[in-house]
Amino acid sequence: MENYIFSPIIPIMKYALEISDLKKQYPGGIKALKSVNLKVPQNSFLALLGKNGAGKSTFIDIISSLISKTSGDISVLGHDLIKNRSLVKSLISVVPQEINLPIYDKAIDVLINQAGYYGINRKTAEPIAEKYLSIMQLLHKKDQPSVRLSGGMKRRLMIARAMMHNPEVIFLDEPTAGVDVEIRSIIWQFLKDLQKDGKTIILTTHYLEEAEALCDTLAVLENGEIKLAGNMRDILAKVEHKNLSITVEAPKSIKKTLSKNIKKIDDNTLEVTTDNHNNSINKAVAEIISAGFKITNIKNSKSDLEKFL
Repeated sequence: MENYIFSPIIPIMKYALEISDLKKQYPGGIKALKSVNLKVPQNSFLALLGKNGAGKSTFIDIISSLISKTSGDISVLGHDLIKNRSLVKSLISVVPQEINLPIYDKAIDVLINQAGYYGINRKTAEPIAEKYLSIMQLLHKKDQPSVRLSGGMKRRLMIARAMMHNPEVIFLDEPTAGVDVEIRSIIWQFLKDLQKDGKTIILTTHYLEEAEALCDTLAVLENGEIKLAGNMRDILAKVEHKNLSITVEAPKSIKKTLSKNIKKIDDNTLEVTTDNHNNSINKAVAEIISAGFKITNIKNSKSDLEKFL
């Protein structure tokens, strides 16, 4: 039998992560986490949002055993973090915000060496590494040391590294920070595919449109406590007003005066404030067209999630 370890077979459970009254107080009295209570359904894609200093990194560092909690209970797929620390470590993976690759290791060796930490031998790890390099469009760079990779390539390599032991719960801390649109789309598709394969993903991001596009559940941390948690769609449905940016081809003459909720930003951009209902949006669009404008694009001018932060 090959001498390697993958995550154990995981029974179907209701929650991938259960947190009860989690607290973290640093020496000097600083309370990074005051009392966090959170349940993350298995196979969900959770956006963990909050302003800088809200406690997101502390939360992830505790679950990944980088720092110890002050008190509270943590369960990952039914396994207590303290009682089953080694097992929990094999079930999770973390992609940190800071790039922390060994700079002189070849890209493929970064992945193979990571697999080795979990008992996966090189012969077994190599095709797995090549698979993830290919998915991340890095296979042509497999023999390059990571120091020679671009920032976007390093981000993708870190995500590939996190997958080498087949974790069930993946934490990603700002995984697309500083990458261009094309690279972001590669990462987005990979994360969507992971969820389809049954993985649970917990994402922190400052790109709110990223959270809206990818995540089906939401938790907002504020001052070390969960301010809001629930289904993303249900939460966004509570937003009373939507701000739309509409790109137009301006007519030579405007046939009628636009309503007060339609503001001209420049010759080719209108900003529309509507209530969060299709009929209100459709009415605004119809008014713009009847005034003589040709609409070429409609998008949110700001994320609806801003209202909850």
